[in-house]
Amino acid sequence: MGMRGIHTSINDIRKKVFAEVARLSYNYDPEVGLGDMENMPYRVIPGEVSTYRESVFLERAIVRERIRLAMGLPLRDVTEHATVSRGAEECVHPEKYYQPPLINIIKFACHACPDNKVVITDQCQGCLAQPCRQICPKDAIYMERGQAHIDPAKCVKCGKCMSVCQYGVILRMERPCAVACGMKAIRSDAYGRADIDQEKCVSCGMCLANCPFGAIADKAQIFQCIQALRSETPVYAAIAPAVAGQFGKELTPDKMRAAFRALGFEDVVEVAIGADLCTLQEAEDFLEEVPAKIPFMGTSCCPAWSVMAKREFPKHANCISMALTPMVLTGRLIKKKHPGCKVAFIGPCAAKKLEASRSSVRSDVDFVLTFEEVMGMFEAKQVDFAALAAEAVPSEASADGRGFSVSGGVAEAVANCIRKLDPDREIKVQRAEGLNECRKMLQLARAGKLDGYLLEGMACPSGCIGGAGTVQLIPKAAQEVEHVKKLSGKAHAYESDYSEILPNLD
Repeated sequence: MGMRGIHTSINDIRKKVFAEVARLSYNYDPEVGLGDMENMPYRVIPGEVSTYRESVFLERAIVRERIRLAMGLPLRDVTEHATVSRGAEECVHPEKYYQPPLINIIKFACHACPDNKVVITDQCQGCLAQPCRQICPKDAIYMERGQAHIDPAKCVKCGKCMSVCQYGVILRMERPCAVACGMKAIRSDAYGRADIDQEKCVSCGMCLANCPFGAIADKAQIFQCIQALRSETPVYAAIAPAVAGQFGKELTPDKMRAAFRALGFEDVVEVAIGADLCTLQEAEDFLEEVPAKIPFMGTSCCPAWSVMAKREFPKHANCISMALTPMVLTGRLIKKKHPGCKVAFIGPCAAKKLEASRSSVRSDVDFVLTFEEVMGMFEAKQVDFAALAAEAVPSEASADGRGFSVSGGVAEAVANCIRKLDPDREIKVQRAEGLNECRKMLQLARAGKLDGYLLEGMACPSGCIGGAGTVQLIPKAAQEVEHVKKLSGKAHAYESDYSEILPNLD
């Protein structure tokens, strides 16, 4: 679960940075330029005494890089002088998309954590039996001054000593970002700091959510999206189903539209409507293709899972559904209804930023913002949720569509649909959350153990509600999703009012 939903100083800094960038964009005047970027670190980290790290200068240096990433700009090279705002003028246009890589490590914020090391803590009781020493296959454990120690040159990190210590004082020290990465994409650089192998990374953002030093950050489009909000073009907020409860108790579902209008959006559309359409498409594809054309079918909505599946299991790439994701279907739906508008997807997910930057999706979704980034926008605009007028809660999406954000919800929605289309069809479902578990599921499928199955893969713990851009504790978020499902006017995706137009969205 990591630190999700536990309020830490890292959340504070991130929120302040996002709010500063949002404020800069809301007040941006091309005549004045972006010089105020130089002052922003002093507002995020005021005073002359450090709060979080050994020096206020280091804190500000890290915040400077955070500000650049939040603007969609690349990190600066530490070895040469460059202003915080270097290159920023080029990124102020709404059309500008951040340059890859999306997920970045601010090297001088990295703790260079020990990477897979077995250590005996100083709570060792120096017992007479010394089972740790007896069981060690490499004779790596020795006694000194009444305590056991490990010779790192001999240790092979097998962990046998850990299993026999009756005091439980032998630990495996691992890098939190590397443990969280299901792609084994995190390695060490020459200085022992974390480094991302971009060839392996699928931008799920789990490293970012689990780094206790706040050294990993993704790029954002807060500035560019607000520039679009300030233009003549209407911008619609397409809100992912995981939004339930993310903005706190005061922003209830009946105030969501008013809150987003306060930021400058034209209106709010639920991505759960697109989830309903995605469900219909996947149910039809499943009935048509399994087992006639493909042995099993994987769901399409999580981009990190689908990229991993196609990359690591290329012979079964055709078994991942070709259905458009809820984000893309909702974007197309909005643009069909309101030609010439722009769409901002507001969700829990870092990988959606990468999905939206693909050339095939670029025209459907203009911006991707996380809940955490939008919190910064609410802060910048000082939106008082309590003072907003309540309106009718949108009821076009089904309960199944709203359940997409919780692990198991996608498969359940599709299975319900298949039962309606073909009541005699037996539907077997397997689901996995976290890319390591997803990989194991695909290995079983490749071995022919899951023929005839619908496979649901989710890169994040508990599904989208555990995404890198979420704010709430995962169990609390799951409760909130259940609550909004009950407010829905329809139970299942096949009741959608939009089903007739699905063929026109392909």
